[in-house]
Amino acid sequence: MSKHTKPTPREMSIIRILWRLGPSTVRQIHEELISKPGAKQIGYTTSLKFMQIMLEKGLLTREEQDRTHVYHPTISEKENVKEVLEEIVERTYQGSRSRLVMQILGGAKTSKAELQSIRDFLNSLDDESKS
Repeated sequence: MSKHTKPTPREMSIIRILWRLGPSTVRQIHEELISKPGAKQIGYTTSLKFMQIMLEKGLLTREEQDRTHVYHPTISEKENVKEVLEEIVERTYQGSRSRLVMQILGGAKTSKAELQSIRDFLNSLDDESKS
């Protein structure tokens, strides 16, 4: 996803469905969108139009399978999380990753197992930097 093309909340809901279901048709996406409790009931053609716009923006790709269009997101969930976190670190913590981590860990109770997992991760990063 281009840093200039930020998905709208509605577009992100479509991308999240694609991450969960994998490559899908407009019909599959539409049924997921309207099936959630309290979801805005939109028509199939509205879902289609959203996905066509997302295709034009480069948020989705499309391939034809047996005369049916199947859509794929152009960014993985992992890439999206990385971009969002980098933006938060820059905008909120002036680039300081340590301030973000301290805020997260200081804001709620962290279990011993989670802390050990974090220590193990930090030790593996430390070992990599020594190599």
